[in-house]
Amino acid sequence: MRQVKVIVEKHPDGYVAYPVGLKGVVVGEGDSYDEALADVRSAIDFHIETFGAEVLDDESPVLEAFVAEAEVER
Repeated sequence: MRQVKVIVEKHPDGYVAYPVGLKGVVVGEGDSYDEALADVRSAIDFHIETFGAEVLDDESPVLEAFVAEAEVER
């Protein structure tokens, strides 16, 4: 087993989850936090089964993930 960091975002119409540090695009969604997390776990498993363990970034594993805000001009 390996731990994968996952970002879960809450939106007005549900939750979206995606892993950090995987090669490729993997997304899960659901009406609740738990549903989105379960969906992205399933998507990660499928992604690894389909493309192999090479999608796991062993050279630079993500130790922590942070959420920050940056002010930008529009």
